[in-house]
Amino acid sequence: MATRIGILSGGGDCAGINAAIKWVVKTALEAHRMGMTFEIVGIREGWRGLVEEDFMPGEINKQYVTPLDQDVVRTWDRYGGTMLATSRTNPFDPKNDRSQKLLQNLKALSIDCLVAIGGEDTLGVAYKLHTMGVRVIGIPKTIDKDLHGTDYTLGFESAVQVITEEIDRLRTTAGSHKRIFIVETMGRNTGWLALEGGEASGAYIILIPEYDFEVSSVNELLLEGVKRGNRYEIVVVAEGAKPKGGGQVTRHGEKDSFGHATLGGIGDFLAGEVELGTGIETRCVVLSHLQRGGAPCAFDRRMGRYFGIAAVDLIAKGEFGKMVSYLNGEVTAVPIETVLGRIKMLDVRTQYDTERYNGRRTIFV
Repeated sequence: MATRIGILSGGGDCAGINAAIKWVVKTALEAHRMGMTFEIVGIREGWRGLVEEDFMPGEINKQYVTPLDQDVVRTWDRYGGTMLATSRTNPFDPKNDRSQKLLQNLKALSIDCLVAIGGEDTLGVAYKLHTMGVRVIGIPKTIDKDLHGTDYTLGFESAVQVITEEIDRLRTTAGSHKRIFIVETMGRNTGWLALEGGEASGAYIILIPEYDFEVSSVNELLLEGVKRGNRYEIVVVAEGAKPKGGGQVTRHGEKDSFGHATLGGIGDFLAGEVELGTGIETRCVVLSHLQRGGAPCAFDRRMGRYFGIAAVDLIAKGEFGKMVSYLNGEVTAVPIETVLGRIKMLDVRTQYDTERYNGRRTIFV
């Protein structure tokens, strides 16, 4: 009898997810070479697909669950987003706990093991299921690159590429009009996207959540550039960055089912402060979901492939409750439990120049 693998993607979409799904499917369906037989079902819309309906034993509901084979996923790795769709549904939401319904549906669908592609929230649900006896494997995915236990998460490099390309476009209009542009990136409570996107695009100033900035210092640096004859400047600010003595800016007071507020608005705040302090016309561009969109870069396609293959290897070995990861240049695996409950932050001491508000200026010193 074939072992049935269920696979889903949860949380925000990003490039690289489809590559991971494709290679879970291809690797599993070619496992007959190792004397193993698998079948794959894709679960649509993340955890929502397992709690919205009551499944009957043996039923494959085409709205939320669909069989996957090599013909179906053959071209998926070249596309961004997630072909299985996603959601931020939390089946363990204290206000609406549907975890028992999830367990019942997994049993009705005869799913023997589950591959969950996501960040800390999705993997947190996966770990809770693991403690309840469900056989799970995690694949790390978040453009924020803030997960412990891995040096890389799917979607990051593609998002950095978007930041770089959009800033390249902004330079033409910024120079034409002699303006300062504030570019707000995603990243939640970490500055990986802002820093590496800012470094790649040659931004003049980069502001990150790990180090609070002074508006007066930002203005001094910008005026210093004007004195040198610069016609324009680009300032990259992470959505979670904040001025000294102030708090993070949020779009509204509501929180999602995992308890997260929606950050955003620091770019508009800073643009106003910069224009007031420098007298130079300043505009804000919020990249927002552009960073999630588009085709995956070559690195995300390769990492999706490697992570998908590694996930099936773990299933074949019976090593459940683990997340595949990329550490020190090698694909490996770590217990999901060790990934949760903490954020991987930038090391300001070694990765950030606190005087210039930019990336590091030394490598070996």
